[in-house]
Amino acid sequence: MAVFAYKGRSTRGDMVQGTLDGSDTGAIADQLFRIGITPTEIRLSGSVHAATVKSGSLWRSLNARKVEPLDLMLFSRQMYTLLKAGVPIMRALAGLQESSQNPAFAAVLQDLRESLDSGRELSIAMRHHPKIFSPFYVSMVQVGEMTGMLDATFLRLYEHLEFEKRMGESIRGALRYPMFVVAAMVVAIVIVNLFVIPAFVKVFEGFHTELPLLTRMLIGFSGFMVHFWPLLLAMGIGAVVGFRAYTNTPNGKYQWDKYKFRIPIAGKIIFKGTLARFARSLALAFKSGIPIVQGLNVVGMVVDNEFMRARVEQMRDGIERGESILRTALATGVFNATVLQMIAVGEETGDMDGLMFEIAGMYESEVEYEVKTLSQQIEPIMIIALGIMVLILALGVFLPIWDLGKAALHK
Repeated sequence: MAVFAYKGRSTRGDMVQGTLDGSDTGAIADQLFRIGITPTEIRLSGSVHAATVKSGSLWRSLNARKVEPLDLMLFSRQMYTLLKAGVPIMRALAGLQESSQNPAFAAVLQDLRESLDSGRELSIAMRHHPKIFSPFYVSMVQVGEMTGMLDATFLRLYEHLEFEKRMGESIRGALRYPMFVVAAMVVAIVIVNLFVIPAFVKVFEGFHTELPLLTRMLIGFSGFMVHFWPLLLAMGIGAVVGFRAYTNTPNGKYQWDKYKFRIPIAGKIIFKGTLARFARSLALAFKSGIPIVQGLNVVGMVVDNEFMRARVEQMRDGIERGESILRTALATGVFNATVLQMIAVGEETGDMDGLMFEIAGMYESEVEYEVKTLSQQIEPIMIIALGIMVLILALGVFLPIWDLGKAALHK
């Protein structure tokens, strides 16, 4: 028996962690599921883990190819095709294992086959790999097993994963341009202060006259950077490390995820993308027959934003108290009037899954439009900022030369 450390979420979505004794990770996962905890991480603890690292497993894990989201997408699509064609699930998994180009994912498929051989259901076997199969994915598969529509479930999961990939790329693309612009401006400021202005200082020293205030300020700031650049570099690195450490804490991640929505220009793209992912995930849960409270629970785990996850949990708690979806959505304060109206219509007609798909499509279209027009929104700000930088630099450098020229003309 070995000691395993685990992290997971309770049925209410709260994060829990601790240690358990067991023969392997599968046994630990079974113990956790029996007590109502969905594991997100299971690893060897204590001396056993250290011995494993010393034996070289750490080196192998660093060099091994990880399971990518694309692998899971292809698996979902291929499982749909094979199951719809009438291929037994064991034969389908065996064929996908043999054709897999990723050894890590092939090992996962082998474990799924062994679990099925031992009498476990596919959803239970998938829960042993929480880093690959999310709680939402497992819940969908479980519903597919219960309803006998596993092939259609895999198709919906494929479409969902494709949507997640597309939205993730859109949000990353929205952030890439402004981050590049800010980085370029920072590099330009550093180069100007460390190399350009010091070269002009030697020229100004030969004037033997009082320099303009703006020039003195530029020279003072440049001199500070030249003499204390190691300190500034250390402070910059410390700020980055401190920021990452803070955002790794529960409160820090919540505050940062909340602030993301307020970032100028890019914030609204992140916000709409997050709402689109939430709406589509919830629509899939409704369409697959997952009860609304359970659906909100697994959707909250899927949403990659702590602030939005808290709002989803707020909706879940309100529905558990007997409130309507519309009232709980209104209380969160994150949905606009159009979305709230569509939720109200969905509740009245009983077509919540269709209306949530409409909401997801609406937000997705808005995100695509915002991403396409992002450069047009940022260019005026960038031009103004660069213009101010150039103006300050030009005035600071050329005012002394201008004053010297006027003095020479008066003589």
